Amino acid sequence: MRIGMTCYPTYGGSGVVATELGKALAQRGHTVHFISYAMPIRLSGYQDNIVYHEVEMSNYPLFDFPLYTLALSSKMVEVATYEKIDLFHCHYAIPHAMSAYLARQMLHTPEVRIITTLHGTDITLVGLEPSFLPVMKFSIEQSDGVTAVSRFLREKTLANYGVNKEIEVIPNFVDTAKYFRRPSEEHRARFAPHGEKIIAHTSNFRPVKRVTDVIRVFAEVQKKIPSVLVLIGDGPERSQCEMLARELGLQEKVRFLGKQVELVPVLSAADLFLMPSQSESFGLSALEAMSCEVPVVSSSVGGLPEVQIHGQTGFIAEIGDIDRMARYAIDLLGNPAKHRLFAEAARKRASEFESAKVVAQYEAYYARILAGSPTAQA
Repeated sequence: MRIGMTCYPTYGGSGVVATELGKALAQRGHTVHFISYAMPIRLSGYQDNIVYHEVEMSNYPLFDFPLYTLALSSKMVEVATYEKIDLFHCHYAIPHAMSAYLARQMLHTPEVRIITTLHGTDITLVGLEPSFLPVMKFSIEQSDGVTAVSRFLREKTLANYGVNKEIEVIPNFVDTAKYFRRPSEEHRARFAPHGEKIIAHTSNFRPVKRVTDVIRVFAEVQKKIPSVLVLIGDGPERSQCEMLARELGLQEKVRFLGKQVELVPVLSAADLFLMPSQSESFGLSALEAMSCEVPVVSSSVGGLPEVQIHGQTGFIAEIGDIDRMARYAIDLLGNPAKHRLFAEAARKRASEFESAKVVAQYEAYYARILAGSPTAQA
């Protein structure tokens, strides 16, 4: 198959999944053309069967805002024409699926299929804006196939938009051959020179991730158990988080690492992962931590309960319940035998989302869509 893959190239989960999916499909012999305004973060180094096409943006005094949707459509037309694309796989309905629809109209070739994967923010935040709701619904209904990364997200989409569309649930995935716990003495010595427990969190530091809750939970934990907090990522809430750490007198115990491409060394050193999100359609960063044998304490929102198992791979609490999350963390960190059982269970659970299994689901779904049948065969 010749696949046009369109995603946001940043550190968010949708871009990570799209990039890893494209790389895995290329290894299986398909040709994957990434189309975006910048090189996807995890698309590093040469790989056979992968081509990157940059969407060029021009600034004209007449336009107050860059016309990315239209520029992306034009690039899709170009790639489809010269590379004989079989299908566009769009990660996020707005603007990617809309751009694909416009491209197909310009191509006059209904044979080019459009598959849209819903990742969460496009449905739960962006699409519910009154100005975007009609185009969101239209983009979904005009796609030949639609997938969602969790059952929660599928039901949310059907309830919010009333779309008349089959939505297939294909979960996010992790390459357990890459994400596994490995010797981490060097990183442990750097983060926790006095043998403290290491608590980790990864996100894009948007308000919905509630990173300040991570710091407040940690503040309670370190009163009982010597520990340090390692925060990976960057975003609009980072300055507020740094200020909170100083206000709580934790500046020497909280490490802000910023954006990182290689997470395994840090996760391999971690003892616990915190994810107190307000909204989480799946929880990819939690899955990656679990694959590295790191138990997770998370909120109960969205698709998180579909990823981890309360009382086995970690613990789940209500949004904003800092005291309960702290008690769960202290319970795990203070009981080595229990922690070992949870760590092993986390790795075992992550293996159920092994990339090879999920990529095969996408491959089969592509084949069905190309054959004109979006529903699974009996």
